[in-house]
Amino acid sequence: MYSSFPAEAPFVREPRHVPVAHLVRGGLIEGVHHGSVVVLGADGRVSFGLGDTEAAFYPRSALKPVQAVAMVRAGLPLEGDLLSLAAASHSGEERHLAGTRRILELAGLTEDDLRNVPDLPFDPVVRDAWVREGRLPSRLAQNCSGKHAAMLYTCRLNGWSLDDYLDPAHPLQQAIAEIVEDLTGQRVARVTVDGCGAPLFAVSLHGLARAAARITTAVPGTPEARVADAMREHAEMASGSGRDVAALMRAVPGLLAKDGFEGVQVAALPDGRAVAVKIADGANRARIPVAAAALVRAGVDASRLTEFSGEVLLGGGRPVGGVRPVHALAPDADPRPDSDTERPSVTARR
Repeated sequence: MYSSFPAEAPFVREPRHVPVAHLVRGGLIEGVHHGSVVVLGADGRVSFGLGDTEAAFYPRSALKPVQAVAMVRAGLPLEGDLLSLAAASHSGEERHLAGTRRILELAGLTEDDLRNVPDLPFDPVVRDAWVREGRLPSRLAQNCSGKHAAMLYTCRLNGWSLDDYLDPAHPLQQAIAEIVEDLTGQRVARVTVDGCGAPLFAVSLHGLARAAARITTAVPGTPEARVADAMREHAEMASGSGRDVAALMRAVPGLLAKDGFEGVQVAALPDGRAVAVKIADGANRARIPVAAAALVRAGVDASRLTEFSGEVLLGGGRPVGGVRPVHALAPDADPRPDSDTERPSVTARR
């Protein structure tokens, strides 16, 4: 089902996104969210595609489970809630801060060793409490601090330098890039810097879905399975209280799900069925309803996903519409995947 050798890098081009969700008010389409969607069957083949699933893009934090797998392969011994935190975009709750401190303590390090960007907590309620208390932005509160603490711990265990652990040429980041290519099944198209300061690797939406499926179908006890189990069993550590991605994992048994900034969502089931979504304008309000519709296309019972149908649009304080996935995502729509066969130019590759 999967090749042991990564394929060519994905196409570097302006993405050919299409409408994936409508903002409906009073029965009329008021706005349109463009994007792309891919659904993989249990056999690893694309069962449904919408938009541009093969163009290079940045998965942002949706790639964190892959980064966590790479660290476990490199010897990171974390389990359970702390391993989930290593793959987290956390909300900055006290449990997230305490968990990050525990990882740093295991490495014999402190918050001062972190190189992520200081920030306030991601969760609005927690952030407002910080502001009222006069607390300042910190590296610990930034939503990627668990990943950064795990990166430092991995470096300490391998005898790698600490100060430059975010350099793309660092042994840690080289090891992560190798696993990104292994699990996505394709070469990395571009490398840039994520918002937290860590290297960010461009793959395709198809490649991201493939990586998630590789993680959820792995043999028990492997690094992939350990990461998947940790995130599913400690969903709130990988996100936060009240976060939709944690609720999604609770609603669908065995589902592994991870979100990313700029409208990215990936989710995979233990049998290898997987979906990946990119909302072109980065709108968070379209991410979950489109992902839920894709999961229904993948065969998930729709009754488990009713709470993810999209936020309600109000008029005068009363419901008058909402965000609705396009009809092409409906289970009875044409299931044929995108058939794009264009090859990239030589200059389009790295």
